[in-house]
Order: sequence, then structure tokens, then C-alpha cells
Amino acid sequence: MIGAGPSSLSAAIYTTREDIDTVVYEKGAIGGLAAVTDKVDNYPGFPDGIEGLTLAGYLEKQAERFGAHIEFGDVTAIKTEGDIKVVTVDGVDVRAKSVLIATGSDYNKIGVPGEADYYGRGVHYCATCDGAFYREKRLVVVGGGNSAVQEAIFLTRFTTHIDLLVRSSIKASDVLQHDLDEFVKEGKITVHLGTTTDEIVAVDGKVTSVKATKDGQPTAFETDGVFVFVGLKPNTQFLAGSDIELDEQGLVKTNAHLETNIKGIFASGDVRSGATMQIASAVGEGASAALAIREYIDELARA
Repeated sequence: MIGAGPSSLSAAIYTTREDIDTVVYEKGAIGGLAAVTDKVDNYPGFPDGIEGLTLAGYLEKQAERFGAHIEFGDVTAIKTEGDIKVVTVDGVDVRAKSVLIATGSDYNKIGVPGEADYYGRGVHYCATCDGAFYREKRLVVVGGGNSAVQEAIFLTRFTTHIDLLVRSSIKASDVLQHDLDEFVKEGKITVHLGTTTDEIVAVDGKVTSVKATKDGQPTAFETDGVFVFVGLKPNTQFLAGSDIELDEQGLVKTNAHLETNIKGIFASGDVRSGATMQIASAVGEGASAALAIREYIDELARA
């Protein structure tokens, strides 16, 4: 398994319980984006929410308890030799009957001062995950595409007002632009075109404003939090040159059984084309992928 986020760890729990030798390779942090989320408030079973790092730790321990081997290593290539899959890890070829790609995606950043410093503590990339923390608060949303407009509209159910900072022009679909116009008319969202985000400012560790440049003039927006929606970058660079099919965004294409175009290679979680980008669904996909892997290995044994 490639990647040690919630989807892969969930899959590892299931495969090891099926007595399938399972090795999980991770080049960064165990838990993926979940591990660096300050608080996960919408994962079932935790009525008061749970710290992302704690949830990741629980998943890791559970997978290891059933026998999964979690190792740090950078996967740079996947190829096939007949029914065998060959994964190159830190320059060494590792052979397996089946492979799960669960490397997730990373949020595109705007790269301004304060963005990294206050990630999860005033700077966010997921409205569904973190929007409820800002009830009766004022927010800044950065972006002008479909995701930015969709998430800004979603956030209006919590906030008192949203300033939508758009670097050039709104590039969302006509339907979304029409919906946005309704919220603008109601005074819930103010759109600022030709506006670049320059710095996220905090006082005593709390985000208080965003410095920006609008129409060439410096300005500032008071806010309690900042949501950045400028796209996702799937962690599929290592698949360049492989035969695994990706969509136009670089996400891995799968069929209904989470299998890629290459038999025996599966994908689940945020790296998969069509994923919902939620921890709960990533965990569910991991379990489903594990069951599909078991069926595939059983087919190999019968062949």
C-alpha cells in the first residue's frame, strides 16, 4: 500500500485481518492531511470531535495491532511483471501480488506569509471540515473557481459575512455564478475582483485580518478565519510514465470496484478520481478496496 493516510490504514486493517501480508509505505507523515488537521469535527463516533493527529495515531495503532507493517519510504515507480506488481521504494524494487494507491491529495497553497503558520488555527482548506467553527464569525475566502464559489456559499450557513478575494475574475460555472449572485444580493458575500492576497495577519496567535492588493492599491480585510480554495494537487507525480490512467486533474481513475485500468492495482481515498475528499468516505473506500484486493488475490490462487 502506498501512502499511510486514513484510507490506506483502514485498508490495512482489513487486509491483515484476512491474513494478507501488508506493507504500507509512507514518505511523509502518518495520517496524511488528517494528521495535520487541528480538529476533526465530522468523523462518526466522536461527538466532541477529535484532534486529527490523535485520530491518525489510533488508525496507525489499530493497523499495526493486526499485523500491518508501516515503513517510511518514497515510492517512485510502479510496473508489472506478469501477475506481479513491482513497486520501487527508495530505489529498491519490492514485489507484491496487489497494490493499493492511497497517496491522497494536497491543497494548493497561495504561499503568503502567515498561511503555513496558522494552518488549522485560522487558515483552512475544507469548508465541510472546519466551517462550523466559525458560527457568527466573519470570513475571508480566497479563490474564484468552482470550489471557491461552492465552498463560500456553503460557509454562509455559519458566518455573518464573507469577503471573496478573487485574483482576476470569477471562473466558476454559469450555474454557480448565478447562485453566487443571489448571496451577493442578500449581502452575505462581497466579491472583490482583481484582488491578490498578500499576508494573513494574526494577533496573539489568532487570525485577525488579511492584507491584500485590490486594483493596485493596498487594502485589508478584517476576518476571524481564512479559507483557501485554489485547487487540489493529487500526489500522483510518481505515476508519471506508468500505464495507470489518470483524469485531467491527475487523479487516479478506477472502476466501481476501485480497481485501476491495470488488474490488481487499486486506488482509494483523496487520490481517486470522483472521491468526496472526506475522511469518513476515505476510510470506507479503504475497507472496500481491501475486500476487492482479497477477491483479486483469491482469483490468482484459483488460476
